[in-house]
Amino acid sequence: MPVVELGEVSLSYHDKGAGHPVVMLMGMGGSGRVWELHQRPALLAAGYRVVTVDNRGIPPTSDCADGITVADMAADVVALAGHLALDRFSVVGTSLGGRIAIEVAAERPDLVAALVVMATRSRAGKLHEVLDAGELEFADAGGTLPPRYHAAVTALQNLSPHTLFDENAVGEWLDILEFATQPPGPGVRAQMAIGDDPDLRAVCARVAARSLVISFADDLIAPPHLVRELADWLPGARFAGVERTGHFGYLERPAAVNDLLTGFLGEL
Repeated sequence: MPVVELGEVSLSYHDKGAGHPVVMLMGMGGSGRVWELHQRPALLAAGYRVVTVDNRGIPPTSDCADGITVADMAADVVALAGHLALDRFSVVGTSLGGRIAIEVAAERPDLVAALVVMATRSRAGKLHEVLDAGELEFADAGGTLPPRYHAAVTALQNLSPHTLFDENAVGEWLDILEFATQPPGPGVRAQMAIGDDPDLRAVCARVAARSLVISFADDLIAPPHLVRELADWLPGARFAGVERTGHFGYLERPAAVNDLLTGFLGEL
């Protein structure tokens, strides 16, 4: 993936295809390469130009270990759009990537034609606050989980019970998650320190782009009622739920998610 210098930040991205540009933003700790499994191929086949991004904190993009904000990452997207001469584009984000996408749409309505947000909550519940703080404390203490245990915990937090109790499916997931297990680097730790935005409702109110908000029915990290609340905050947003999916719903039921993406973007 090419790396471009944007001010003080080196930003890694991948740009492929032609047609209307779609910028895709992954969640906390996730590489833009995750989109290459299912969503980027579907969008390329539908005739879009797809730009995937490694957010601040995800090498080879700069670690920015001294601190990362959603506004920083949104500014990176705008700067990358300028570098690629994107006068008008759509933006898709999941989880933390959804918050970045909302910030881009709110700050630069002249650039964003359509906004798709998935698995992004409006605010933290009590359980989320404790979990997020505990994970950060664990990382700061230098704690590491054995890969097999880390894989099981990650699966429980991010997958639907329909996947977890399918012996064949969960076995494949556990193998993948165990292989991918590694301690959070300084950049991911900086992403982990980003809290839920108490002013997100006001940010959403400034979004003018057509919006689609996607919820995953069994998502524990961004539960449907908090995703629907976010949709209510975005003016005129469309809401869609995907059954039998957890926080990784775009990987669990990619065909359903891809149909929602291409259907919505096709209305431009």
